[in-house]
Amino acid sequence: MATNYLAPGVYVEEIPSGTRPIEGVGTSTCGFVGIAPNANALVGKAQAINNWTEFLNNYVTDGSSSTNLSHGVWGFFNNGGSRCYVVNIGTRGIRDGLALFEPIDEIAIVAAPGYSDIDSFEALIGHCEGLKDRVAIIDAPKDVPDIAALTEAASLAPKAKPKDKSAEGESKEGAEPGKGLRPRESPNGYGAFYFPWLLVRDPLNSKSIEPATVPPSGHIAGIYARTDAQRGVHKAPANEPVRGALGLTYRVTHQEQELLNPNGVNCIRFFTGQGILVWGARTVAASSSEWRYINVRRLFNFIEESIARGTRWVVFEPNDMPLWKSIRRDVTAFLTLLWRQGALMGASPAEAFFVHCNAETNPPEVIDAGRVVVVIGIAPVKPAEFVIFRIGQGVEGPEVEVQGS
Repeated sequence: MATNYLAPGVYVEEIPSGTRPIEGVGTSTCGFVGIAPNANALVGKAQAINNWTEFLNNYVTDGSSSTNLSHGVWGFFNNGGSRCYVVNIGTRGIRDGLALFEPIDEIAIVAAPGYSDIDSFEALIGHCEGLKDRVAIIDAPKDVPDIAALTEAASLAPKAKPKDKSAEGESKEGAEPGKGLRPRESPNGYGAFYFPWLLVRDPLNSKSIEPATVPPSGHIAGIYARTDAQRGVHKAPANEPVRGALGLTYRVTHQEQELLNPNGVNCIRFFTGQGILVWGARTVAASSSEWRYINVRRLFNFIEESIARGTRWVVFEPNDMPLWKSIRRDVTAFLTLLWRQGALMGASPAEAFFVHCNAETNPPEVIDAGRVVVVIGIAPVKPAEFVIFRIGQGVEGPEVEVQGS
């Protein structure tokens, strides 16, 4: 200590404990992209919205008609959401709107209510795969003539071949367009796909007798937020009622869901005595993937970002054993708390996770490169499999690498 003790007496000093608790990041803020009832309001701006009244004040004028975006935001707040960002794209595409969400770390969910074409599918999934800190809620098309088409990935039609006059004088065109209606697979499960659409009252036209047909993504985003608040991000957002839903555009049967569920189609179903429930929690990853459950994907997003943010103090610290011990202490405390909350599987913390940060994970060549590497293994509640991710701290900031065990 720098204090000089020159006179006899009792000296009291405050000594910092050195503990730096890791705080969990938010998981429930949603980013919505679409066309507002007032198509000219705040075009091309990511506007924070904290309640339905704020949306009305910013995006609705007298005589405005509801849009898929307004229905999505209303469904979000009605089902438990508390904060979202809205981009009114006007005449622009959703890619431009999603780009405005990239610098907003708070966003953990994205949705483009009603956009169910292949370009929109790719924009939503690509956005989340690129940032790796959020998931996309994707709407199935409004009209589905064949349920089986929901199990096939959508694709653009091949370009027609030049006309070829056959011996019989017939002209031969190119192959028929692809008939798939499902997004492509996301290997690490950064999207979830929901069917069918909902029947609801129009919040901008209370006098209307006929229910409005709306995409489910906004309501589902609200259910994500509600489940996070009541149980935690590790709880699957399924077997939950859809508030505000009066009916469905299609009633999926048990036999049809047996076809859809393994292919990553989350069904919204009506059950006698229970009403309309979300009855699926799959991602658009392969059915054999360790990322096939949306709660596992979102739990890992939460853990990775929380640890990355909570260990930024490590950058430029002396890379030696005291630092490694401090990292192990802080990360272990954070994961132990999650285990006590039921987010991790195991009868003890030792069964639920491990944290390695020592000379083995940080040999001389790693230290010389300016990095400190922590290897963490976690057993999510479901499935009960370890998935390894590596977190490295360098002079340019935290890095996260995820890999399967």
